[in-house]
Amino acid sequence: MTISFMTFFEQVTASPVLAITVILTLAVVLVNGWTDAPNAIATCVSTKAIGVRSAIIMAAVFNFFGVFVMTMINSSVAATIYNMVDFGGDTTDALIALCAALFAIVTWATAAWWFGIPTSESHALIAGISGAAIALHSGLDGINGAEWIKVLYGLVLSTLLGFAFGWICSKVITLTCRGLDRRRTTRFFGSAQIAGGATMAFMHGAQDGQKFMGVFMLGIFLANGQSETTTFEIPIWLMLLCSAVMGLGTSIGGYRIIKSVGMDMVKLEKYQGFAADMAGAGCLLLSSLTGIPVSTTHTKTTAIMGVGAARRLSSVNWGIVKDMGLTWILTFPGCGLIGFLMAKLFMWIF
Repeated sequence: MTISFMTFFEQVTASPVLAITVILTLAVVLVNGWTDAPNAIATCVSTKAIGVRSAIIMAAVFNFFGVFVMTMINSSVAATIYNMVDFGGDTTDALIALCAALFAIVTWATAAWWFGIPTSESHALIAGISGAAIALHSGLDGINGAEWIKVLYGLVLSTLLGFAFGWICSKVITLTCRGLDRRRTTRFFGSAQIAGGATMAFMHGAQDGQKFMGVFMLGIFLANGQSETTTFEIPIWLMLLCSAVMGLGTSIGGYRIIKSVGMDMVKLEKYQGFAADMAGAGCLLLSSLTGIPVSTTHTKTTAIMGVGAARRLSSVNWGIVKDMGLTWILTFPGCGLIGFLMAKLFMWIF
């Protein structure tokens, strides 16, 4: 099942509830552009392989291609997020709970962005809608355990494989280029990093774009009183809309995250930046093809840690890593609690 843009536009103008849901969903996508999308271009900007403005434009373009191409190949990530919770048969309460979850995600992510900490919107999204579903059912009946298992797999995958791929890529490049002229390799990896940043942006769209489009479609169906829809087709206009809003978010507030990830955590050389991009993109490709929703933030930052550790452990600023790790740990209970409380409050008010 899908929906045309004209039908969607008519429904939004006729339904204030759907309009609010759409605004909140786009706000979450915008905040994702603030806090998640900059991870894709952090390394190529920090090593001065490309300027910030050009990198942001590149990220916006390749985010769209990532959304479009991967959705055509395999849209199972969107389906996983869509089916993660069951808000129940009352579509009015379900829509209120969904709005509460989206509000919680925006609140959590904005606070993390303010402190320059790259939180995971993927995990905030999952925690927020899960907390709202628990509030709606007053228990765990609304949680789909089979889909949640994929999230836990993704958490391990993005953390361990990201670090391992980063370490391996850095070591392989170091051994391959040993004995070559340093100036030539630096020029080569400066250009290669631009391609690496584009690849990471592509894979970010492939992962995160699908997640938010799944929530977008859930809101549309609930607003139309359709709580039993289990399969759907993502329209091209929605891919364009989410990509544009994500790019806008990156242009507004991306520099704080670029600084934390690409400059403060590890001082990278161009070959290391390329290794981190390839490691992160490889891990995201594997998870996208298998339908496992992973955090692009976790994947890219752990890849950078692995690259730094390949040279020496002291190359990594473990103080920054500690702050990031604490935020990641707190995301599930923190955003889940906010989603739960907001859902209870919204249902009491409305």
